[in-house]
Amino acid sequence: MGKVLNYFAGGNTARGFYSLYESNLQGLSRVFILKGGPGTGKSTLMKKIGKEWNDKGYDVEYLHCSSDHESIDGVIFRSLGVGIVDGTAPHVIEPTLPGVVEEYVNLGVAWNSDQLQAQKEEIELLSTDRSAAFKAAYETFAEALRVHDEWEKIYIENMDFNKANELTEDLLARLFEGKNLEKQADVYHRYLGAATPVGAVDFVPNITEGLSKRYFIKGRPGSGKSTMLKKIAAEAEVRGFDTEVYHCGFDPHSLDMIIVRELGFAIFDSTAPHEYFPEKETDEIVDMYGTIIAQGTDEKYDAEIQDCSSRYRANMNKAIASLAKAKSLHEELEAIYKGAMDYRKIDELTVALNKEIEKLAVK
Repeated sequence: MGKVLNYFAGGNTARGFYSLYESNLQGLSRVFILKGGPGTGKSTLMKKIGKEWNDKGYDVEYLHCSSDHESIDGVIFRSLGVGIVDGTAPHVIEPTLPGVVEEYVNLGVAWNSDQLQAQKEEIELLSTDRSAAFKAAYETFAEALRVHDEWEKIYIENMDFNKANELTEDLLARLFEGKNLEKQADVYHRYLGAATPVGAVDFVPNITEGLSKRYFIKGRPGSGKSTMLKKIAAEAEVRGFDTEVYHCGFDPHSLDMIIVRELGFAIFDSTAPHEYFPEKETDEIVDMYGTIIAQGTDEKYDAEIQDCSSRYRANMNKAIASLAKAKSLHEELEAIYKGAMDYRKIDELTVALNKEIEKLAVK
């Protein structure tokens, strides 16, 4: 079997639904864009094809859905230059070379339109309520981000920026050891985790599997973790190394992880909600708090920190509850569409898609 890489390419964030799909589809020679309503079998189709090609020995990337992490929004066979993605809202994908690279696959051919028309009012009501639940979630995540900014400010004001720069420079020297590759770097932007209806979910163990060196960054909000990661990503690209840039699923303007597989390392923010600890001899902790934050900061600002932490947690829990409500409404919509589907036609589309991939595999 080939390897499997799991990640998110879209996120329910403090800045709304934030898509990174385009970055992961770059360089593919064929992209099949699935169109169809909820419950039309898009995720099942992609999982089926993904498993078949993975069983044949091909590496597979699964792009998970942040509104239901057990569903997928895309599958990529990078060695074949092929991707299949859900092109329905909110991750609408605009073709760049329609009919040449991108091709639409309409799963709507399998539904009974008359049956759906008969339930039009119910579908409209559920869709409206679902949109309102997502809107409420995004607004509450945005409020949580404002609180998080307050929290960060405490540590930023107690940071030694010279020490932060020294720590970063030392890490850059150790990570790259003066090495360069004479090529253009491929850079992919993704999420290692996401805020989902069941809370924070991440794929850190899968994403970092097989790497010879993992650096676990420990620190408080505002202690410079993301800034350090941005500098490492920039250095990797300049030196010609293919780079996986994993954004924060809460605030996509921040980074959580950098992976350079050509050098065998991952360095990531290993604090909640994706907190991990060294398990292998080669794993190493990078302590931002103990290195660059003024001693006694936690104790000095204990009351303010507790207040921020409490308000942040309350907003996050409220936002997650809104996502759960959106998922429940989505499941009701799925049930309506499932009742109007002829899945034998979806099976036929699956076979046809597989044949298209087979053509590319023998080229």
